[in-house]
Amino acid sequence: MFRLPVSKIDDLFGTIASSRTLYLPVDGNDGRAKYDKWSEGTKMSDKLNTVRSAKSFFFPQTTNICDFNVNGANVEVVDIREESEDFVVFGVRACDARSFTILDKVFLAEPVDSYYATRREHGTVVTMACSEPEENCFCNVFGIDAAAPEGDATCWIADGYLYITSNNEKGEKFVESISALLEETDDSAVKAQQETIHGIVEKLPFGKVSTDHFRKNTLLEIFNSEKWEKLSESCLGCGTCTFVCPTCQCYDIKDFDTGHGIKRYRTWDSCMYADFTKMAHGNSRNAQMQRFRQRFMHKLVYFPDNNNGEFGCVGCGRCLSRCPISMNIIKVIKEFGEE
Repeated sequence: MFRLPVSKIDDLFGTIASSRTLYLPVDGNDGRAKYDKWSEGTKMSDKLNTVRSAKSFFFPQTTNICDFNVNGANVEVVDIREESEDFVVFGVRACDARSFTILDKVFLAEPVDSYYATRREHGTVVTMACSEPEENCFCNVFGIDAAAPEGDATCWIADGYLYITSNNEKGEKFVESISALLEETDDSAVKAQQETIHGIVEKLPFGKVSTDHFRKNTLLEIFNSEKWEKLSESCLGCGTCTFVCPTCQCYDIKDFDTGHGIKRYRTWDSCMYADFTKMAHGNSRNAQMQRFRQRFMHKLVYFPDNNNGEFGCVGCGRCLSRCPISMNIIKVIKEFGEE
């Protein structure tokens, strides 16, 4: 365990940025936190969570996959990828850190998504414990510890110091790169803060929500439940929940004619949209209820069924705060839990 005074945190950021690109949460013009590139004078936000998750560092909203040069009947495929720069994402919360392991199961499974894999290889994730979890948080429901987030290295701020420890080989290299600023210390202050955080989590309104119903009942029983109609009747299908979600991984691929060739892009998509996966014969989910059901079945049933019981939600609370009609995964879990 190492530490440095919080008063020297700008020196820390400068040292990190001297050898790689540094991103951290900053306050935007609207008062909400977002990730941005650090430069001298940039201040880290003290807000708990960013509006969007850190997912986009590894799975960007838009990715240029390749180009095509077309000359009559001849088509040349151009691989436009370059080696990614080394970068550090600093201040990632426990929920977002867990989302990376969920995305890894999707994009690093065979066949490996090389675009995602390259970013994961070049990125270092430095997490920050949640000193004051908010009332919309429920990460503990999915076995996530807000006081001890995963990541390559983990930080805590307590008693005027920033404490840091490494969790793997990449984290050890990161800590070594900033070792000139650090002093070795024990973990007593961190343990005290962890106890305080656990006490806060115990009192959160959604911290004791049970997912047992989705473990005890069969896929078809849940899928055919009459509750989906009632739950989905007010859904607008706006897709906001999917775009702020750290674990949603749906995307579409489109080609654009630039006048000089074709560019192929991958862009985020949403299972809540009426034209999602639409094919020549139409759409397999024509009703909003079916699309609504698909989203939550994937998080709570399909994904855990295929990943040793791990749910596809990390309890970040973003869908609770951003849904315009206040319909979210907590309401779905509680509605089915009443059975």
